[in-house]
Amino acid sequence: MKIAPQHRLYACFFLFALTTGALMARLPDIQTHLGVSESQLGLTMIGMSIGSLISLTFGASVIEKIGVRTTAFVTVLGPALLFATIPWLGVAPAVFCVLFVTGLLSGALEINLNVEIDRLEMHTGGRFMNRAHGFWSVGFFVTALAGAGIRQSGLSVEAHLALIAAIVVAVGGYMISGIRPAPAPQRTASETTHRIAFPHLGLLPLCLIGFAAFLVEGAGIDWSAIYMRDVFAVEPFVGGMGLTLFAFFMAAMRLGADPVVARFGPRNVAMVLLSLASIGVLLVGYAPAPAVALAGFALMGIGCSAVYPLAVSAAAQRTDRPAAVNVAALGQVSFVVFFMAPPLLGFVAEYLGIRNSYLICLPLLLAGLWASSFALGRRKIEEPALTPEAVSLKG
Repeated sequence: MKIAPQHRLYACFFLFALTTGALMARLPDIQTHLGVSESQLGLTMIGMSIGSLISLTFGASVIEKIGVRTTAFVTVLGPALLFATIPWLGVAPAVFCVLFVTGLLSGALEINLNVEIDRLEMHTGGRFMNRAHGFWSVGFFVTALAGAGIRQSGLSVEAHLALIAAIVVAVGGYMISGIRPAPAPQRTASETTHRIAFPHLGLLPLCLIGFAAFLVEGAGIDWSAIYMRDVFAVEPFVGGMGLTLFAFFMAAMRLGADPVVARFGPRNVAMVLLSLASIGVLLVGYAPAPAVALAGFALMGIGCSAVYPLAVSAAAQRTDRPAAVNVAALGQVSFVVFFMAPPLLGFVAEYLGIRNSYLICLPLLLAGLWASSFALGRRKIEEPALTPEAVSLKG
């Protein structure tokens, strides 16, 4: 069976989300197992953020040397196997160490897959970035729903995460084995400098866009159920609908965004999406009833769906540094925000109220909207790369 190159990359995004979502679904059980408080659990989870930051800073040159396929093997299969060991660890420092190593791998995965998607887009003239990130959203949505059912069934954390690891190793091993690297664009083929990734002045507007998108994503994923419980005291099923709607609309929008972006352009799409996210945040912050809050979570999911993938594409297209370095620099800011958002927003919720933990996202969304007005534009296709063979891969 012939599998298109972009579909193998979609599978990597999906499987990584499946792995991460399974761990997030069992965090209450892991917290109980470790016997730690919420703040202690938050500090333990920061290990993943630290690892990601290091990997995104120094990993670009290593990834280019070992290649897309080998990197994908390590970064997709590795986290699943590492997460499966967490329920067997009895102390939080040991879990911190595992999460730190997983963070190193997740940062490398971010660089590897996004750069390869960009190269495939340049080689074929097609658009795959939003759809690729859409499969991350689908994976998280699937594993969140499955995780709730698995917890209800009473299956142990050990068995749950081991099952996920087995699925990822089997499916991921098959899909990754067939990956063939896309040709490197001429704009980066001869560049050998800037091997350490740090955001610079030209990249800051894109970092601001990614910051806004990931802050809203973190707020929607991590705090929606607690918000519904604390503000409206709803039934657990209704409380879980905030996360369900957020994840569903994010996934649906990402899967369908590429044709929309191709028609209307990244700038227009990003500005509309960030506007919708801002409306969603306002609805959640001032919701008088559960239905209004759920509508707000749905708009937040739509609003932050394709924004980060658009920023990634814009970063990869810059000609000042290699694509891997610019993508890594953007990922530094975005991944740190994604992993740090839960404890930061929790701090705001504890001292200022959980409604304000959502409203605090609004100024950053407006800043991202401003940055989108000039930092995003239409991509340029390298005409020589559009061979008949390449064109056949489109879609």
